[in-house]
Amino acid sequence: MSDFYQNGVITNFHNLTHRSVESLEKEMVRFSRKRKMGLILPSLFSELEGPALDNIVNELAKVPYLEEIVIGLDRADRDQFLFAREFFSRLPQRHRILWNDGPRLKALDAELDKEGLSPSQPGKGRNVWFCTGYTLASDRTQCVALHDCDIVTYERGMLARLLYPLANPSFQYEFCKGFYARVADGKLNGRVGRLLVGPLLRSLQKVYGHSEYLDYLTSFRYPLSGEFAMRTHVLNGIKIPGDWGLEIGVLSEIYRNYTTRQTCQVEIADNYDHKHQPLAEDDGTGGLKRMSNDIVQSLLRKLATMGVPLTSDSFRVLKATYYRNALDMMEIYNHEATMNGLKFDQHIEEAAVEMFTQAILDAGQAFIERPNEKPFIPSWSRVQSAFPDILQRIYQAVEEDNDGKV
Repeated sequence: MSDFYQNGVITNFHNLTHRSVESLEKEMVRFSRKRKMGLILPSLFSELEGPALDNIVNELAKVPYLEEIVIGLDRADRDQFLFAREFFSRLPQRHRILWNDGPRLKALDAELDKEGLSPSQPGKGRNVWFCTGYTLASDRTQCVALHDCDIVTYERGMLARLLYPLANPSFQYEFCKGFYARVADGKLNGRVGRLLVGPLLRSLQKVYGHSEYLDYLTSFRYPLSGEFAMRTHVLNGIKIPGDWGLEIGVLSEIYRNYTTRQTCQVEIADNYDHKHQPLAEDDGTGGLKRMSNDIVQSLLRKLATMGVPLTSDSFRVLKATYYRNALDMMEIYNHEATMNGLKFDQHIEEAAVEMFTQAILDAGQAFIERPNEKPFIPSWSRVQSAFPDILQRIYQAVEEDNDGKV
C-alpha cells in the first residue's frame, strides 16, 4: 500500500504488512538476477570501536543479495586501516575499503585539488563522494544504497526495504529515501528534523513565497535521514555538499535531475536510534550547531540558484518567522509526547530552538559574505571531463590498498 503527498510530489511506501526479513530477502535474491545491488558505508575509524558498527557488520554478513559493499574510512592511520581490513573481513560479499587518509587516495585528491575539482573540506560528504566514484569505477551494480555506521538498532531488513523499490524490475524509481519514527529511551529524538528543518521549510514558504521545490522537501517525512538508495547511474551526475548539508543536497540534486514520479520514500524501521550529537562541543562549535548551520546554508544556496532574492533584511524576517513556527511546533510535540507517555523536556527543546534561530542568522551572514563559495563537490561527470581516467585510477588505488602492502 502507498499514499501520495497532497499534490502527488512523491510516493510513500509504508511498512504495513511487517513481512519477515526472510521473505523480503528471498524476493531480493530474485531481483538481484536482473538488478545487481550494492551498499556504501561512510565510516569514521572511531565507529569501528563502538557496538553499533560491529552489529551492522554481523547483520550485513547474513544478507544474500548484495553484490558489493564499499566502505569509506576516515581518520585512520596505517595501523588503523590494517585493523579495518581485518574488522570487515568477516563480510562474505565482495567488499573494498577506501582508506581516505592513505597515500594513494591523498595523492589523487591533491591532483584533483590543483584543478579545483576536489572537496574543499574533510567530512561525510567527501567520504561519500569518493565512495560513489569507486562504485562507478567498479561498475558491478545497477542500484546502490547508503546508510550510516552508527545505527544502534540496525537490523538487515532495513536495507531490504530501502532497496526494494529500486531492485524490483517492475518498478521504475530512480531514488528512494528511508524514513522512520525517531523515538528512543522514552522520548522524542530527531531535534534537527523536528525543530529546525520542518519549521524552517514552512517559514521559507511564508517569507519567500510558494515554491514547488519547498513543497517537494516538505513531502519527505524525514529529509535528514542518512538512509537512501538510487540507481547507480544517478551517481555520475549529482553534485553533493561536502558538509552536513549532504542529505538536503542529495534531495535537491534528485529534484533537479529527475521527475518526482521517479522518487519515493519508504518506511524502513519501527524502531531507530543512533549516536546523538550534543548541541555544541565544549569549544562552542561542532555538534548540532555546526550541523544546523550547514543545513541552512545548503537550503539557501539551492534557493539562490532558483532565483530567489536573499538579502540580510529577509534573513531577519526569516529568523522571526522561524522562531514563532518552531515554538508552535514544539508545543505540538509536547502534546504528542504526553499522549504517547513520553518524556518531554521543554527547557532542552527551547534551548535547541534558540540555537537553531541563531544558526539561521549565522548561515545567512555566511551566505552574504561568501557569495562565490563553491557550494557543491563537482559531479563525477565533470571530473571525468578533466581527468578521463580518474575512475580507473581510483579503482586501482583502492585495489592496491586492499590487496597489497600499505
